[in-house]
Amino acid sequence: MSGALQAALRVDRGAFALDVELAVPAGSVVALMGRNGAGKTTAVAALAGLVPIDAGRVVLDDAVLEDVAAGASVPPELRPIGVVQQQAALFPHLDVRANVAFGLRTRGMRRREAQDRADALLAEAGLAEFGDRRPSALSGGQAARVALVRTLAREPALVLLDEPLAAIDAELRPALRDAVRAQLAGFAGSALLVTHDVRDAEALADEVLVVDAGRVVQRGSLAELRRDPAAPIVDRLLAERS
Repeated sequence: MSGALQAALRVDRGAFALDVELAVPAGSVVALMGRNGAGKTTAVAALAGLVPIDAGRVVLDDAVLEDVAAGASVPPELRPIGVVQQQAALFPHLDVRANVAFGLRTRGMRRREAQDRADALLAEAGLAEFGDRRPSALSGGQAARVALVRTLAREPALVLLDEPLAAIDAELRPALRDAVRAQLAGFAGSALLVTHDVRDAEALADEVLVVDAGRVVQRGSLAELRRDPAAPIVDRLLAERS
């Protein structure tokens, strides 16, 4: 499955309101950058259907997932969306192969076929040697890569990457960014990367949306944002290094 994302999200939370429009073409990665509390994680939760939106519409792969005006809402478990979070959240009682195969099994694939496919996907990602290991035996970077393989194995139309590298030691992030970029290169769907680190955006994203206080203050390539920042927050975010 592949497809573009078009979303208008309005989420009211008392004193805070998220009001953003998102467009992610198929085959591309868009980074949503902002400070803590800017509304990035709320946007991810709203797209995944975990937080109800008060107004707006979510269209993915030409299918309407949510339309407040029409009273339509697809439940989270039926949305063709994969989520990779800061913590890999792998099943601790399953080895890496079984973790990846689990998602395939939920799509109706037989056990042996799912295991063989999991082995092939791990090999493509350069993780073949870890198939028999439990998550507790993996480094943080290895677990993050396995979590992405598990998510992509289900062939979602959209992948939401919510600060996937934030828990990784700074000295290990450059190599991990390269590995994640290689994994996403073969993904036909759209991907939204939530990050506060400009280096993640540089390595992985085709376009950047800067959000502050629940609003998008600027969008464009990093070169465009650097050349003509629309607000002081854009300058500050682009100057930060994690």
